[in-house]
Amino acid sequence: MLYFLTLGTVLGLSAGFVPGPLLTLVIAETVRHNFRAGLKVALAPLITDLPIILIALFLLSRITGFESVLGIISIIGGGFILYMGYEGLRTSGQALDLRETKPKSLTRGILANALNPHPYLFWISVGAPTVIKAIEESVLSGVIFLGSFYVLLVGSKIGLALLASRSKTFLVGHTYIYAVRGLGLALCLLSILLFRDGLKLLNLL
Repeated sequence: MLYFLTLGTVLGLSAGFVPGPLLTLVIAETVRHNFRAGLKVALAPLITDLPIILIALFLLSRITGFESVLGIISIIGGGFILYMGYEGLRTSGQALDLRETKPKSLTRGILANALNPHPYLFWISVGAPTVIKAIEESVLSGVIFLGSFYVLLVGSKIGLALLASRSKTFLVGHTYIYAVRGLGLALCLLSILLFRDGLKLLNLL
């Protein structure tokens, strides 16, 4: 259980803190309007991700007997997590250009997340396989992984919106940059575990 709690925590924090389309929208809405507007956008993954998770779990449940396919998926997942880690390591802060930003709503937040390829790649290559592995240990392990992931994913974005509502310079400050780079390093280390699992499934290790 501790393993899946750790995975959910690191992945959730990383997805929440690393700059991307949804975080940009969260901060833009907060700065242009108020904290409540940013909060609405931060909640978008709770609405958009469920169908993605169900589809990914359904697809993977059909191939659970093919270890070679699962090995390839694990290696792809390791590559995706390594890319996320690299993006975190090279971050220089969350830049905002509000000149072109128009008032947005929760609906646009949902669209921003639904049209972003990252959630699909994450759940097919990393999230769903981890959920299946967790449930094989116990249902509680699966709940712990999903719970810790979403509490920290959404919670970190809400926290950043709150900080942005009080200080517009926080997202280019040293504290935020070092936190994101630290999470980037943690993701790079996690990718090694996924590569290892993939190679084992392919009988190459």
